Amino acid sequence: MPEKQSSGNNDNNFVTAFVVSSLTVCIGAMAVVGAVQDGIHNDVSILAAKSILDFVIIFILTASLGIGCAFSAIPVGLFQGSITLLAVFIEPILTTKALEYLSMTGSMLIFCVGINLVFGKKFEVANMLPVLLIAVLFAYVPSFD
Repeated sequence: MPEKQSSGNNDNNFVTAFVVSSLTVCIGAMAVVGAVQDGIHNDVSILAAKSILDFVIIFILTASLGIGCAFSAIPVGLFQGSITLLAVFIEPILTTKALEYLSMTGSMLIFCVGINLVFGKKFEVANMLPVLLIAVLFAYVPSFD
């Protein structure tokens, strides 16, 4: 639907711009950790800092990729909002180690998005999203330290 509304601009890259910008702002560690902090401790400081960074990133991406980037606010709101609500329920099982693994994995996915932006499509980042769940589960595997 938004694609039809913006079609007057002859924007052929709407979907590409939307996907790239949505992945860029949703996958990062600040998105998940900030939403968890908000849900568990009612602390929005990480999300406030992230929103400023996201605004600058989306502004630049919109200038280079097109109007599709502006619509990435929809999945960001749904993603971070659902994580905030879910954090209330998973607080008892969420450990510091799980958050660290989640943060590290999110940072790696952001790196892959950056590689795609600089060198062309090298990684299918959307297909890698289930690794975020695996990273959290891996935190509960006993280690041999």
